[in-house]
Parts: sequence; C-alpha cells; structure tokens
Amino acid sequence: MNKHYHIYGIGAALVDTEITLTDADLTRMAVAKGVMTLVDEARQNSLIDYLSDHLVASHRASGGSAANSIIAASYFGCDNFYSCKVANDENGAFYLNDIHAAGVTTPAHITPPAGITGKCLVMITPDAERTMNTFLGISETLSVDELDVDAVAQSHYVYIEGYLVSSTTGRAAAIALRKHAEASNTKTALSLSDPAMVQFFYDGLVEMIGSGVDLIFCNRDEAIGFTKTHSIEDACEGLKKYCKQFAITCGAEGALVFDGNTLTRVAGAAATPVDTNGAGDMFAGAFLYAINQGKDFKTAAEFANLAAAKVVSQFGPRLKPEQHEALKKGFFN
Repeated sequence: MNKHYHIYGIGAALVDTEITLTDADLTRMAVAKGVMTLVDEARQNSLIDYLSDHLVASHRASGGSAANSIIAASYFGCDNFYSCKVANDENGAFYLNDIHAAGVTTPAHITPPAGITGKCLVMITPDAERTMNTFLGISETLSVDELDVDAVAQSHYVYIEGYLVSSTTGRAAAIALRKHAEASNTKTALSLSDPAMVQFFYDGLVEMIGSGVDLIFCNRDEAIGFTKTHSIEDACEGLKKYCKQFAITCGAEGALVFDGNTLTRVAGAAATPVDTNGAGDMFAGAFLYAINQGKDFKTAAEFANLAAAKVVSQFGPRLKPEQHEALKKGFFN
C-alpha cells in the first residue's frame, strides 16, 4: 500500500525562548540542571523576570521535542503530519505558521480554542548543557480529539513523544495513536524524552509502549534508567523487551543502534558544543528521514550524529532550513 506521509508525530506544542546564564544563576533560582521540569505559569514568569537582563540567545521558535524531530525530517525531505494543541493566541498562530512553513501538515478539523499556548524556557549554561522549565499551557490537554486516524493509516511511521506521559489526556492520545498505527500496518516509534520522565512516569511509559513498539529513541541515561540496569550493555538487552529496534544517543561518543539483528556502535561527529538543546530531537528526525529513504541503521546513525553535531555547535534546537540540504548533500553525495 502506498502511503502519503513518511512520519505522523504527536507531542507538545511549545514556543521556546532560549537564555544564556551561569550555573550560579540556576542555583539561585533553585532550578535542577540538565533536565526538563514542569512548572506553572507564575513560576515560569518569575524565572523570566529574574533573567530579564540576560542575553536571549535565540528568539522565539516553535518547539516541543517531537515537533523539532518532525520539522527536521520535513526539511530533509520527508512528508510529515503532526498532532498537537495550541491556543487561539498570538503564540499559537506563530507556532502553526512556523510548523506549516516547514511543510508539515496538521489536522484540518482542529480550531485552536481559547487558552494559553505552551511555553518553554530553555536555559543554556557555559558548558552548553540545556535546562528546561516548561509551562504546558493548553498543550497539557492534548487528547484523542487532536488525532487524525486517516492520516495515521496513510503514514509509514508514527513518532510518539515520551513527554506526553505527564498528561493524562496526552498519554491516552499516545496510546490510541499507537493502537491505530498497529491496526493500520504503520510502524511505531517512541522517544523516552528525558531522564525525569523515566524516573517519575515509568509506569505510564510502559503503558504507552504496550506490548512493544517498533523503535525506541533514548539517550544513555534514559536507557539505563528505564531498564533499571547499571550499564549500557545491560540496558541494550533490557530494551529488547520493549521494542524490536532502538537507537541510543551517547553524546560526543556517538550512538548505539540495534536494527533487530545487529548492535552497532557508531562514532560521534566532531563538534564544539555551544548549546545541546535539540540534539536528541535532531538525531531522531535525521535518523527517521534516513531509514525512510531505505538507509540501514549504521548509515542512518552516522547521518543523525552529523546533524546533531551541527545543532549543538550553534544556538537553538533546530537548524536553519538551508542547512538541512547542505548536510544531506555533504553526506549522501
């Protein structure tokens, strides 16, 4: 069966603002470094007030983990679909315009309701580590209503953002999407998203995975935490209970990928890190693009490592549109 879309993604719709700061700033604000923390709007506003005199490294950008991956894959050449929830406010209009400009289709039956579009404050320390404080806003109420079942059936892959586990309705939507995909012979991919999600929402992630997905994306800490093991080798074995294939990112050391038969370690690409925000998202987007082009897991991981290295070498969670084509030509030609 010919399918129209390469990837159908689902995840939070967040408008990102990046700010550079010091470790001392994080300490003074009592912010846990290197993870994503959910906050209410008042807490987020108090952080922004504290940081009002800091350099804003990049202006607003449409974000959310899965959205970053879907937009990257789209700029590389995939035809993608995305389910999310924004409000009928200025940030919501900005978000939809941005994602549509990347060539991504969103459900036609959705009219943004009144409310506040989700916002993510991304704080970058001098070691390039990213720390996120997220006010989900209306994105927290993402539900099965935002799904487009016909588009699921017309997709080669669905890609589920693990962050959805923190929302009751979002988790239900992710589970429904997986089940629709399974019924439509559409492959299923899921990201574990963040060590904090693995630590605090383990049971929900297991529920989202169900009897198993085709492909899991995670980093080393998430893999070890989720499988409740103490080494990456044991984590690789443990993940096989939850998926047929996986890709584990290991920072500058590259990635470990399992295609269902062979476990391959792929070296990282050289980079001078400036901002690690979006590295894992870019890896997933580039990897999904490559395997949708029929590339093997080793080649896909090499390309994904190169794309992730490019992202961490500049501010912001995504590349400029024209950078995707240059990466593709440099790697595949």
